[in-house]
Amino acid sequence: MAYAATNTSSVTSLNQIARGFIAGFASTLMFHQGMLMLLYSAGLTPNMPFDLQPTHPLGVPEVYSLALWGGVWGIVFLWVVGHLPQGRLYWIDSVIFGAVAPSLVAWFVVMPLKGMPMGGGWHAAGIATALLINGAWGLGTGLFLRLGHE
Repeated sequence: MAYAATNTSSVTSLNQIARGFIAGFASTLMFHQGMLMLLYSAGLTPNMPFDLQPTHPLGVPEVYSLALWGGVWGIVFLWVVGHLPQGRLYWIDSVIFGAVAPSLVAWFVVMPLKGMPMGGGWHAAGIATALLINGAWGLGTGLFLRLGHE
């Protein structure tokens, strides 16, 4: 009988992980890249949305690499935001988490690993772009999780 309870718990955990991943992946393609498209169209960023340039070392198109990482962040999002108040603050928490957590990791971990300066050199336009596109990702991830939950 204890095995059945553990098995059900494992299935629930895998379902939660899958929900978080799918929400983050989809949000990257729709909200993150959608915001980037708006900023690019307005001439506010040189970064093109839906970039198909291959990444190193695997050669995966950039947009799909971003979406895969968006899925990983979606799992983290589900765990973190799921432990915060779920009323109206849910939407604010979604945007704040999306804007802050992935941006900080990109600025202080990913960029230095790629040989780039921390924060991309701390240019205001780059900072604003990161916060806006990642905040849009957070909003979208929160929306997809709510739609899939109710």
